[in-house]
Amino acid sequence: MNSIELIILNFIEVRRRSIKVWTAIPQEKLQWKPDDEAMTCLEMIRHVLESEHYYHLAIQNQGSLAVFDSPFDKQPFSTVNAELEFAEPYRNRFLETIRSFSEKDLTNIKIDRSDAGYIRDLGDMLLRVAYHESIHTGQLLDYLRTAGIPRPLVWD
Repeated sequence: MNSIELIILNFIEVRRRSIKVWTAIPQEKLQWKPDDEAMTCLEMIRHVLESEHYYHLAIQNQGSLAVFDSPFDKQPFSTVNAELEFAEPYRNRFLETIRSFSEKDLTNIKIDRSDAGYIRDLGDMLLRVAYHESIHTGQLLDYLRTAGIPRPLVWD
């Protein structure tokens, strides 16, 4: 297994575990949030999916986007499955983009996000994108604990 295949595997495994958490949230709790300043459960799921699309475009651009017209903005919030279904073509294109990179690209391509405080090698950036999703999945596990909702086993 080469580095690209490992990165793809990591994305697939992170998403598989995220989906276990996301689909464990009862429909009536999707609008729940722990405090007034937090995102709701569904907003956080949308944030993860939309951010992945943004990061895909930023990677293709080799830096931050001057303008980001999100296709997610026009989508009403409804269900976890609706969010996943809407995001699927964007996700598939992102994974195909990753598959198109070479091992050398992982260190030779730089992603300039100076506006966000960093410039990273492509490989580093890809790992950060998956980590971003992992962090929010962990937050949602805490939401479930706080709301008294049973938590799925993600360590399978």
